Amino acid sequence: MRIAYVTAGAAGMFCGSCLKDNTLVAALQRAGQDAVLIPTYTPLRTDEQDVSLPRIFLGGINVYLEQKYAVFRRTPRWLDRMLSSRWLLRAVSHFASRTPYRELGELTISMLRGPAGNQAKEMNELAQWLAVEWRPDVVVLSNALLSGLLPAIRRWLQVPLVVTLQGDDIFLDALLPEHRTVCLDLIRANCAEASAFIATSRYYADYMAEYLGLERSNIHVVHPGINLQGCSGPRPVRREPPYTIGYFARICPDKGWHQLVDAYLLLRQRTDLPRVRLKVGGYLGAGDRDYFQHHWQRLLQAGLAADIEHVDCPNHADKLHFLQSLDLFCVPTVYREPKGLYLLEAWANGVPAVQPAHGAFPELIELSGGGVLVPPGQSAALAQTIAQLLLDPDQRERLAQAGAAAVQRYFHAERMAQQTLKVLEDCCCTSTLPA
Repeated sequence: MRIAYVTAGAAGMFCGSCLKDNTLVAALQRAGQDAVLIPTYTPLRTDEQDVSLPRIFLGGINVYLEQKYAVFRRTPRWLDRMLSSRWLLRAVSHFASRTPYRELGELTISMLRGPAGNQAKEMNELAQWLAVEWRPDVVVLSNALLSGLLPAIRRWLQVPLVVTLQGDDIFLDALLPEHRTVCLDLIRANCAEASAFIATSRYYADYMAEYLGLERSNIHVVHPGINLQGCSGPRPVRREPPYTIGYFARICPDKGWHQLVDAYLLLRQRTDLPRVRLKVGGYLGAGDRDYFQHHWQRLLQAGLAADIEHVDCPNHADKLHFLQSLDLFCVPTVYREPKGLYLLEAWANGVPAVQPAHGAFPELIELSGGGVLVPPGQSAALAQTIAQLLLDPDQRERLAQAGAAAVQRYFHAERMAQQTLKVLEDCCCTSTLPA
């Protein structure tokens, strides 16, 4: 099957959706499918081999200039290509990553207007390339925020169009209310062109069906899977201190780094616990450095410098080494996580988890048995649960073995690819294209 998978770069950040999309398309290719990963806005940043096309469509510089200045809506393609070169987009990505979501409302509305928006030239170029150069059997968009492409693609191609749902609400909810309302209306209208939807969890399928007014029966659940190469699997549980609690995700308020700091400070006040260390890793953007430093200083002021560590993990091997050094894993998100790739990565390396009981986490832990849930936003409960697990190595071992087995059995890239392919094949065989 010829599959065109259109994804969105994240302005130089390590992004869970980009990582998942890259892993998925790589697994589809290994399975013999003629799949191509098409980056938009900026190049992807992944800690595995990047399988995306070298060409960037809807280049972020062009998209921005076309929004601000009408003259750029009529520039020649040679200039557009130059402004969409990978080196230039990488060079300016760190500026884009600092822009708050709330300031992107008008640009998002224009993008969602598709052929009627200021970026119509960019969208038509991608649609034409798909029809003339790639000629896919099915087109998949990595999120509903790209749905402005659907009318343009439909004019060129009469093939099933599939939209993945994997975090769209986080961006939309950060917009100003007046912009969010317009965006939701446009997404709902655009999605009438879609043949089916894929969500990354049952929770998110249920939530987005109501959020976007979609038919729940048309949203297929394909849980994320990870590349298991290099993962250690279950390891002998550590039964002597010091023990290490680890956080590995984007370091930002939404992921709850501050809540883990709160819980760790409570743990260190207890006299019944052995020595406990705290390690933090993951992408730290320029816009979140002050936030990180504020909470890091809280730890230093408590006299804990010898037991805390911030580890930069720029590649896949470094990430695996980080995870394999942990005894417990925790990313106590404030928002309701739709995927939880970092949780799967911890389990694949034999680390049990403590997670808040919201978003996809209850579902993932129910399917795996690899962790314990705590009430969201309650640092005292989080500290108490972590303490109980540190004092009970047998339970930690049971959780670690269950999580590692679940990833080997279910949450791996090949299964994700197989399930995705089944959805796409069903669309090609049975879907009635929108009129």
